[in-house]
Amino acid sequence: MSRNPLMLAVIALLLIVGASQSFFTVHQTQKALVLQLGDPLSEVYGPGLHLKVPFIQNVVYFDARVLDYEARSREAFTVDKKAIVLDNYARWKIIDPLQFYRTMRTIPGAQARLDDVVYSQLRALVGAYTLTQVVSSHRAAIMKEVTDKVSALMHNYGVEVLDVRIKRTDLPPENQRAIFDRMRAERERQAKQYRSEGDEESTRIRSDADRQKAVILAEAARAAQIERGRGDASAAGIYAQAYNKSPQFYTYQRYLEAMRKSLKENSKMVLSNETPLLNLQR
Repeated sequence: MSRNPLMLAVIALLLIVGASQSFFTVHQTQKALVLQLGDPLSEVYGPGLHLKVPFIQNVVYFDARVLDYEARSREAFTVDKKAIVLDNYARWKIIDPLQFYRTMRTIPGAQARLDDVVYSQLRALVGAYTLTQVVSSHRAAIMKEVTDKVSALMHNYGVEVLDVRIKRTDLPPENQRAIFDRMRAERERQAKQYRSEGDEESTRIRSDADRQKAVILAEAARAAQIERGRGDASAAGIYAQAYNKSPQFYTYQRYLEAMRKSLKENSKMVLSNETPLLNLQR
């Protein structure tokens, strides 16, 4: 009788262990395969609670979400023989867990294979375009073509590639200095051209300004001469009218004007009474 409780406990323990080994849960972000003695069964299990044979079968899980993969930077050559460093990434997911397990086994293995395929396709397509086209004008078209080709190649491995993108394009360090020097020389050439054009325009503006200045001064001198002539004519007319009204006073006034201009300050002069200026009887 003493052995019965112990045996019952052992049986209960075995039943509990067997039950725990008979059920497995697949999360909603996963898919699962059941392996029987190492070989995968054909059924792919989705989210939920499922049953398996304990100790004989075991379960492997696969992420059903979209996965990101960042490749290491590598060099490629464009059609114009320019080296370029490509830093790319890919978005992919497992669409056939059974085929994926048979060909890739694990996600790291799939990423290694994906890295080789993406780089080979990128290198082939980049080699068909110039550096300017790869960097700017044809970049989107190149990425779409690479995505389509890589997805077709990886489909046999149970993988769908959703997108391949270039995050950054750089030049090899040995080429950066040469390109920088060439860009600086080009900017210096443009600066010299702009300075030359500026000097030419400045000379033209100064010449035009000098011409306009000469024309304005000539017009002003001509107008001044005309006004002086008119003034002199008016003054001569006034003098003539004044002389006709009183010739003696006008003569006397002219003598005074002449003496004022002839005699300086503190000047001394001896005059006789015959001097017209002193002869007031005339």
